[in-house]
Amino acid sequence: MLLRLASLGVTNVFALLRLLPMSDHGKDAEILALRHQIGVLERQLDGRRVRFAPGDRAFLAALLRRLPTEVLRGVRLLVRPDTVMRRHRDLLARRPAARSRPGRAGRPRTVRSIRALILRLARENPGWGYRRIHGELLVVGVQVAASTVWEILKDAGIDPAPEPAVTTWAGFLRSQADALLACDFFETITLSGTRLYVFAVLEHASWRIRVLGATAHPTATWVTQAAKNLVMGLEDTGCRARFLIRDRDGTFPALFDTVLKDAGIDVVLTGVRIPRMNALMERWVQTCRHELLDRTLLWNQRHLAGTGTMLTRVRSP
Repeated sequence: MLLRLASLGVTNVFALLRLLPMSDHGKDAEILALRHQIGVLERQLDGRRVRFAPGDRAFLAALLRRLPTEVLRGVRLLVRPDTVMRRHRDLLARRPAARSRPGRAGRPRTVRSIRALILRLARENPGWGYRRIHGELLVVGVQVAASTVWEILKDAGIDPAPEPAVTTWAGFLRSQADALLACDFFETITLSGTRLYVFAVLEHASWRIRVLGATAHPTATWVTQAAKNLVMGLEDTGCRARFLIRDRDGTFPALFDTVLKDAGIDVVLTGVRIPRMNALMERWVQTCRHELLDRTLLWNQRHLAGTGTMLTRVRSP
């Protein structure tokens, strides 16, 4: 619009210089010609309105502002004199409004380093909401509003108020799978009616099964020797397990836990009558029964030992 006004101003200055050497008779003739052209234009428009650009409106209002309303009513224009005066009032009203308008709208933009710090805290701590991040920033002396933290997280596509994370036992097992072992006894019966107890250990990360033996009488000495065999097997394969989950069965003597603790493996006991705390091992035992033991006729302990390789290949769905 400003460029349009400047162009109209320069054009009319040259038009004024052209009118200076003209006589009054020549000016009157030109005025009559212009009035006649306006009349022809109005007939062609047939009642339709002429569309003025914003720059044309401002220039026409500024040019005719010194003429009183009575004089304007006698001048032939494409618009009504009241419209010209209204445009002139609007033009004057914009000047103080433009002067009072601030140079920059809204609050200043947050410093880039603070924005980067907020996003880093949010990504490294997914459970933190905007309130927690705001508090941590105040601790280190960064003065920023909580609403600003909200807007920065929202613009980056991060939820400013995430739901509180609830760590379940299953989630804990998945996150610590590389360091977890699980063990349990399960029983089977041969054709002669002998009850045998099989001792197996499961690696959570790889689902590898270690069948440490089967016996009809799981004494403390036998179970302790099984723990020693487990420790040697883990050292041979380079497994760096740190915890072993077992139930509270009295079959496990205190020496069993001691042997594992000396090897750097802590024993974690499940709750009383809570088999779900050892869910992976319990599921494997169930699958082993349904897919192998319930479909196999075992003659004796030696026959069961021969199926040990098959036991290690059973995978829970």
